[in-house]
Amino acid sequence: MAPRPHPRAADLVGGLALVVAWSSGFIGAELGTRDASASTLLAWRYVVAAAALALFVAWTRRGWRVRSPWRHASIGLLCQATYLGGVVGGVGLGVPPGTAALIAAWQPLVVSLLEHVLLGRTPSRAQRVGLALGVVGVALVVSSDLGRGTAPGWAYLLPLAGMAGLSVGTVLDRRWRLDDDAITGLTAQTAVVAVVMIAGAQFTGDLAPPASTPFWLAVAWVVVLSTFGGYGLYFWVLRRNGATTVSTWLYLTPPCTMLWAAAAFGDRPGLIAYVGTAVCAVAVVVAVRGGREVSVGMGSPERELARP
Repeated sequence: MAPRPHPRAADLVGGLALVVAWSSGFIGAELGTRDASASTLLAWRYVVAAAALALFVAWTRRGWRVRSPWRHASIGLLCQATYLGGVVGGVGLGVPPGTAALIAAWQPLVVSLLEHVLLGRTPSRAQRVGLALGVVGVALVVSSDLGRGTAPGWAYLLPLAGMAGLSVGTVLDRRWRLDDDAITGLTAQTAVVAVVMIAGAQFTGDLAPPASTPFWLAVAWVVVLSTFGGYGLYFWVLRRNGATTVSTWLYLTPPCTMLWAAAAFGDRPGLIAYVGTAVCAVAVVVAVRGGREVSVGMGSPERELARP
């Protein structure tokens, strides 16, 4: 029997698709906040996404039963509401996007630590090298944007909280091993987040959407590419390859966003940003290829998942 390719083609394609879809959210945010506030965009993004997912579940007759509703709610609040609220809220208060991206780049390291503590999973040497390289690469990509913010000091805690929320939610999803239908689970999570986003926008007086066509095109953009594509692929890669691997793929989102922005808005990155892109690519290759060389603790819920 011929050995399977390493990494498997599906994993490679899924990881690259995740990078493109996850990066699209930053471009959609730029487009959507030209005519409305970030809270308005987030609220209507989740209203439309939850309604579309609910209709799809009803049409396909998948059933509405979710085995662990409170766990799905927790994952949605951590990975989506906390992450997006923290990062977008921080940038809205004046935190430079590059600084927010650099803070978010610590997520794979935090996830690796949490996996070790909660799941008994120790990263391989290659993974550790890749994780360290990734932070360096992201720092190079966003270096021109660092230190230019006008936000108060406390505002920098928001992207930090967002990064922590995504990290904890990622590892909890792996630990709980939720086995509900992927679409039904995502629908439940998105519905919970929609309620939170609507409440937040109503509290700030930003719930009413503008009537402009560009705003609704931006909503469609972030619903299809960022919510369905980004979070759908995130949980797909997470359940196939583990928390550290899916987080490591996110190292490529700042370089990919840079290329999106260059094409969409004419932004011209400097040479050092391209050097950082190369470093991020090397980091992901090293970490993902080394991700299969994992030492799993006795009694860990990851034990069965680590078997070939």
